[in-house]
Amino acid sequence: MRAVIRQLKLWRESAGMTQAEFGAAIGYGQELVSSVERGRRIPRPEYLDAADKALNAGGKISAMKEDVAEARYPKKVRDVKRLEAEAVEICSYNNSVIDGLLQTKEYAQAVFSSRRPPFTEEELEQQVAARLARQEIVSSATARPLFSFVLCEATLRRPIGGRMVMRGQLERLLEVARLPNIDLQVLPLDSEENSGLGGPFRLLKLKDGTTVGLGEAPLTNRVFCNPKETTVLDMRYGIIRAQALTPRKSLALIEKLRGET
Repeated sequence: MRAVIRQLKLWRESAGMTQAEFGAAIGYGQELVSSVERGRRIPRPEYLDAADKALNAGGKISAMKEDVAEARYPKKVRDVKRLEAEAVEICSYNNSVIDGLLQTKEYAQAVFSSRRPPFTEEELEQQVAARLARQEIVSSATARPLFSFVLCEATLRRPIGGRMVMRGQLERLLEVARLPNIDLQVLPLDSEENSGLGGPFRLLKLKDGTTVGLGEAPLTNRVFCNPKETTVLDMRYGIIRAQALTPRKSLALIEKLRGET
């Protein structure tokens, strides 16, 4: 990011433009240009395109959009996204919210907006954009790992964001549940057995045969690489899947809840 900022400043100065003149040329204020050049703001793709055109860079500035897009996301998100890209199978259990790979934009906004202390507007936008960017792996035609999701029924009944947001989220689940590489199951609330009371976790089985576990807890996320720990999580996930409804029955329950919403 620092390299991109240096290049932007050098291009502007080579063109003999002040920050105010450059801002006027690309349709942004001097304050935003100053914030970008001081590293306080990460430029959007349209900012880079406008800069490329105003400075006659011939595509050299626009070419940095992909790297800048990666820098917009928190390091934790970038690391998880890289792991997901290497996975041949992704397994997820969640009993608090819908898994991030399945969330709609509106649902994700509601989840991040509930955080206390709250995110700033810019931080909120960054978090939502990062979450949606990770979802490329679900809809990509070239990278199709196998997905297994188990959601506690409570996540389907908890009206995060309100009725309309939740209805859109349930419709999204119905859409992805019909993809051939996705198994979506629901662990019903009336089940007497629930081996997932310890909280959400994920398992990523990578191309090289290793398994990585990700556990969520307040203020921290744990990464499990020790085979003894990942084996325990793998066994636990297998038991949770057995306790959950079949994918067909889960789909019927989601359709029922959508009708009620």
